[in-house]
Amino acid sequence: MSLTEVQFTGATVEQAPAGAIQGRSPWQLAWRRLRSDRLALASAIVIVLLCLVALAAPLIASVIGHPPAIQYPNGTTAQGLPTPPGGQFLLGTDNLGRDLLVRIVYGARISLLVGLSSTAIATVLGVAVGLVAGYYGGVIDGVLARFMDVVLAFPYLILALALVTVFGASLWMVVAVIAFFSWAALARIVRGQTLSLKEKEYIEAARAIGASPLRIMMVDLLPNVIAPVLVVATLLVPTAIVFESTLSYLGLGIQEPTASWGNIIAGSQQFYEVAWWFLIFPAGALLITTLAFNLLGDGVRDAIDPSTERIFAARRKKRALPVGGSPLVEPGRPVVEED
Repeated sequence: MSLTEVQFTGATVEQAPAGAIQGRSPWQLAWRRLRSDRLALASAIVIVLLCLVALAAPLIASVIGHPPAIQYPNGTTAQGLPTPPGGQFLLGTDNLGRDLLVRIVYGARISLLVGLSSTAIATVLGVAVGLVAGYYGGVIDGVLARFMDVVLAFPYLILALALVTVFGASLWMVVAVIAFFSWAALARIVRGQTLSLKEKEYIEAARAIGASPLRIMMVDLLPNVIAPVLVVATLLVPTAIVFESTLSYLGLGIQEPTASWGNIIAGSQQFYEVAWWFLIFPAGALLITTLAFNLLGDGVRDAIDPSTERIFAARRKKRALPVGGSPLVEPGRPVVEED
C-alpha cells in the first residue's frame, strides 16, 4: 500500500460520522440476547404482574369486599364443606368459609417477600464470604470453605424445627432460616471465580500500585463475578418460595390466620376429594410463580453466557426471514451475516 493510499484511508476514517462504529459492552450484548428470548420475557412479565397483584392485595380485598381472615357463614355448605367457585366467591372458599381468592393474593405477598428478601440476604452474605475466602486463601479459605460444606450438608428441617421450638414461628424467622441455607451455594461459586481471577495481571497491577485488599475485592473482583451471581440469585428466588411453602405446610413457617400458599395447601389436604378448588388454585399459583422465576433464570444464564451468541444470532436471522426464506436487503447492499 502506498503512502497516498494510507493517507486517504486515514482521512476517510477521521471523516466518518460520530457513532457510526459503536462497540457494545458485555451487558448490552446480554440484554440484546435476553430481549430475543420470548420465553424469558414472558416469564418476566408474569413476575411483574404477580408483584403488582401482591402489592395491590389490600385494594383487591376492598374491591371484592372480603377481608382475608373473615369467616363467612355462607362460606361453607350445610355439611360444613367449602363453597365452590361462584358468584360471591370467585375461586370458592376454604374450610373455614374464607374467600380463597383474597387469601391466595395475600399469600403472594408472603411468598414474594420471603423469596426476594431471603435471596437478597443470601446474595450479600454469599458474595462477601466467597470474595474473602477466594482472595485471601490459606487458612482463611480453608476455614470458610469447610463452613460452607457444613452448611450445605446440614439437614435444614431439623434446624428449622429447633429454631421454631425455641423462638417461635414468625415471618422473619423463616427468612433467616432460608437465607442461612441459601448463601453457601452462592459463596462457593464466588470463591471459585475469585480464586481464578486473583491471578490475573490486572489484579497483580492493582497490588503493585498499593491498592488495599478491600478496594481490589470491591472494584476489581466484584464486577467480574456479578454475572454468575445474578444467574444464581434468579434461581434462588423460586427455591426460597418453595422452601417457605414447605415450612408453612409442615406448620413450621407462616402461622394462621396469616395467609401463605403453604398453609393454604396444608389446610386443603382433608378436602381435596370434595373441594378440588381448595388445592388446585393455591398450588397453581405456586407452580406458576416458581416456573416463571426458573424460566427467567434460565434465560438470564443463556444471555450472559457468550457461547450462546451464535444460537441467538441464528434465532434473530430466522425471524428476519420473510415467507419465501430469502433475507430482505436493500438493492445494491451486500448481505452481512452475523457471527
